[in-house]
Parts: sequence; C-alpha cells; structure tokens
Amino acid sequence: MSTTSFLHQITIYGEPASKANSRQLVYSRGKPMFIKSMKARNYVKAFGGQCNKLNPLVTEDVCVAMTIYYATRRPDLDESVILDCLQGFWIKNDRQVKKKIITWGLDRENPRAEIVMTPLEISDEES
Repeated sequence: MSTTSFLHQITIYGEPASKANSRQLVYSRGKPMFIKSMKARNYVKAFGGQCNKLNPLVTEDVCVAMTIYYATRRPDLDESVILDCLQGFWIKNDRQVKKKIITWGLDRENPRAEIVMTPLEISDEES
C-alpha cells in the first residue's frame, strides 16, 4: 500500500478539445509539423488560469478520476489534453497516471471537467 495520502480535486471550466482531432498542420522553416489547434491552445491557457500549481509536484504513481461535461453530444470522450495540462501543475509527468476513471457528461450551459487525483494504491500481491 502507498504510504502517501493525498486527494487533489478541481473543476476546470470550459470544454477541452479532443487531442486526436485537435492537431493543425503548419510549416516551420519549410518543414511540416503538427501543433495543437487553437481550441486546444485556448483550453491549455484556460486550464493554467484556473489550476493552482502544487509545490512540490507529485512524483508517485496516481489514479485520476474525472467527469468531462461537454456542451453538446458530439465530442468524443477524450481526457488526453487534460492529462497533458496536469503535467507541471499537479504531477511531474503524465506517465505517472497508472489508473484512469473517465466519464462523459452533458451540460449545455456549463461545460467543464471535474478532476480528482489520489495516490495509486498497490496491493501487497503486486509489490
């Protein structure tokens, strides 16, 4: 069992972009490259304005549970941009997320992501 006990939770307002569908082709020095779409970049900026940075960052493996409320039924459930955003604010690296519980929700008036992070509990059999 993990000896560290913590619970971090936050609600981030705004609708995250799907990482799979949010790449934009640009050219830099004549070479093609993909960057985040404007919607994804705006979400990252909004996230940074709403999330307090932990000091120190969590460095152990974690479980992240979140419900993402979208404004319409159209978007696919995609938590990857949110996990990218957590890196540098709550966790050192998004590879620390070893368990995810992700739920899709609909709230036309108030799209948001409700995020909870806890230490990953490892049973004695797995150690």
